Amino acid sequence: MSDDINAQLLDAVRRLTERVESLETEIKGIKLINAQNVPEETVVAIAAAVAAYLGHRAKRRQAHFTRSSSWQSTTRRSQHVHAPLHLR
Repeated sequence: MSDDINAQLLDAVRRLTERVESLETEIKGIKLINAQNVPEETVVAIAAAVAAYLGHRAKRRQAHFTRSSSWQSTTRRSQHVHAPLHLR
């Protein structure tokens, strides 16, 4: 039974190695395309399409404005929020 599992693992490693090699050749091709001065807007649109295809749901962020009259209270409130900084 151990030999059967080892054979399956070796087959899986071979298939993964082939996939990695094919992806590396694709990346080299993409780098050649990027060297031809593709506009940044096009790259962003392609990246968004790939992310949407892979199931990533983009989060729309909205600016939050406070009604306080002084910047001190606004700053104090923002410092007491325990949310991670990268999500603000």
